[in-house]
Amino acid sequence: MSKKELVFLPLGGSGEIGMNMNLYGVGSPANRQWIMIDCGVMFGDLTTPGIDLICPDPSYILEEKEALHGLLLTHGHEDHIGAVALLAPKLGCPIYATPFTAALVERKFEEYDVTDVELNVIDMNARFELGPFDIEYVTLTHSIPEPSGVILRTEFGTVLHTGDWKIDKSPSLGPLTDSGTIKKLGDDGLLAMVCDSTNVLSAGESGSETAVKKSLTKLIAEQEGRVAVTTFASNVSRVVSICEAAMAADRSVCLLGRSMLRIVEAAGEVGILPKGLRFVDPKNAGHLPRQHVLYLCTGSQGEPRAALSRIARNDHRDLTLSEGDTVIFSSKIIPGNDREIYNLQNDLVELGVKIITEKDEFVHVSGHPCREELRAMYEWARPSISIPVHGEARHLEEHAEFALELGAEKSFAPRNGDLIRIAPDGPERIDEVPAGRIYLDGDVLLPDGAAPLRERRKLSYAGAIAVSLVLDHKGGLADDVIVEGIGVVDDEETGPEDAGLADDIEDAVLALPKTKRSDDEAVTLAVKRAARVYYDEVWGKRPVILTHIHRTKS
Repeated sequence: MSKKELVFLPLGGSGEIGMNMNLYGVGSPANRQWIMIDCGVMFGDLTTPGIDLICPDPSYILEEKEALHGLLLTHGHEDHIGAVALLAPKLGCPIYATPFTAALVERKFEEYDVTDVELNVIDMNARFELGPFDIEYVTLTHSIPEPSGVILRTEFGTVLHTGDWKIDKSPSLGPLTDSGTIKKLGDDGLLAMVCDSTNVLSAGESGSETAVKKSLTKLIAEQEGRVAVTTFASNVSRVVSICEAAMAADRSVCLLGRSMLRIVEAAGEVGILPKGLRFVDPKNAGHLPRQHVLYLCTGSQGEPRAALSRIARNDHRDLTLSEGDTVIFSSKIIPGNDREIYNLQNDLVELGVKIITEKDEFVHVSGHPCREELRAMYEWARPSISIPVHGEARHLEEHAEFALELGAEKSFAPRNGDLIRIAPDGPERIDEVPAGRIYLDGDVLLPDGAAPLRERRKLSYAGAIAVSLVLDHKGGLADDVIVEGIGVVDDEETGPEDAGLADDIEDAVLALPKTKRSDDEAVTLAVKRAARVYYDEVWGKRPVILTHIHRTKS
C-alpha cells in the first residue's frame, strides 16, 4: 500500500506570468484529496489570432474531480479568477472568496450565464476545513482590495500559499499586512511557503500607494485643460487616489470603460469605496469647463477596444482630447504590450496631447514584492521549504536561489505539470502530468493544437487562396480556372488572380492521366503543387490553398 503524502501541483502560472492554477493534494497516489487555489487566464496575442482568453487545461483534475473539495480564490485579478466562470461548471466544486472577489466572480457568472455553482462568501481571516485541509485566510497587501494568502494546515505540516502580495507600509485603502499571523507561523514551524516571484529580479521595495497618491495630487493640480488618467481598473486604491486628487484640484471625475465601471460598482457594493465619491455622467462631462474635469479611463495597456484607444482614434462618443490636454499613464508596461502602448501614446501625441508616464513622474508602484520585501517575508515565515511560483523561468530559478540565502533549507522551482511531494522527505518531483492550455474562441473552448488555431496561424502568416475549377465528364476543363486570394501578395506581377497562376494550375490538371482527373484527391494535390511552386517563385511564401472542384454531367 502506497504511503500518504502532501503534494503540490501547478497547472498554470509556473514558468509564466498569468493563468494561475495550483493544486494541493493529501493522500496516497491512488486516493488523494485535493483543493485548488486560483483559476486564472492570460490574454491572447499576435500568436493566437482570434483568441481573447487562454486558460490552464484542468484535464488532470477533472479526472479526479470527485476528490476536489473546493476552489479557493486569493484575490480578484484576472490572472487568478478570469477562468472561474469558464471552468467552474466543469470542476463541480464549491468556490470560496472574500466579498470583493466574490462580487467580481458573480459578475462573471452573469456574463457567461453560469448557474448552479456554489459560491461561498467568506470573511477576511476566515478559517474552515475542506477534507484533510484546515484552511485559514491571512490578509496581505497588493494592488487590489482583499488580497489574501492561504494557510494550509495538514497532518504533514503547514504550508503558506501567498498568492500575489507586497508589503505596503502605508496603503491608501485597506488594512496592513497581517505580519503577526505570518510570524506565528514561523514560530510554530512552517513546513513550506509557495510564494510570488514576479519582482525577485528587482532590488529594494515596491513602494507605497500613499506615496503615489501624494504625487498624483500634486501632478493633477498642475495641469491645465482636460486631464485623462488611465490605470488598471482593479487597483481600487489607485482609482480612489485619483478621484481624491481630482477633487482636490476642483475637477469632477468621469469614468470611461466597462471594466472601470464594473470594478467601481463592485467596490461600492461591498462597502470599500470611501463615502463622498461622486462621478459625473459622460454625457454631461463634455459640458464642464476643461480645467474642471478628469476622465478616469481603461486602456493603460493599449487595448484596442478600451476607452483610451478609442479616444486616441477620435472615435469615442463622449470625449475628444486636443492641444492643451494631458493623459497620465498611472501604470507600467506589461511585457509584451510595448508596441500597442507606444502606438497609443503616439496617436495621442498626434492630437497635441501631453503624455506623462512612470518614466516622467512618480505615478505608479508595483503590486508585487521586490527583494527587500521578500527578505522580510522570509524573516517572518521562516519556511523550511521554498517553492517559487507566479513567474517566468528566470524569476523562479532566481527566487529558489535567493530563498536559500534567506534561510530556507530547501527550494524547488517548479514548472506547470510538475507533481511535487512536499512531505514527507520533500521537495521532490515525483511525476509530470499534462498541463496544457485551452483557448476561448468566441464562446467555444478549444484545446491546444486544435485545427482552427493551427489554420488561423497559417492564415496570419501567408493568407489563403481559393481555386475553383470545373471538369467535364471526360476530365477536361469546362471553364476557366478561377483564383481568389485573401491576405496574399496582390499586385500586377504576383497577384492571386494573375493569369500565370491560373495557367499553371490548368497545365498541372491536364497533365494528369484521364483516370486521375476523375479522382478529386488527385486533382486537389495537383492544384496545390502548382500553386506552391508558383508562390515559391514569385513571393517566397506558401498561402493556405483551398480547392473547389465542380463536375458537369456532360
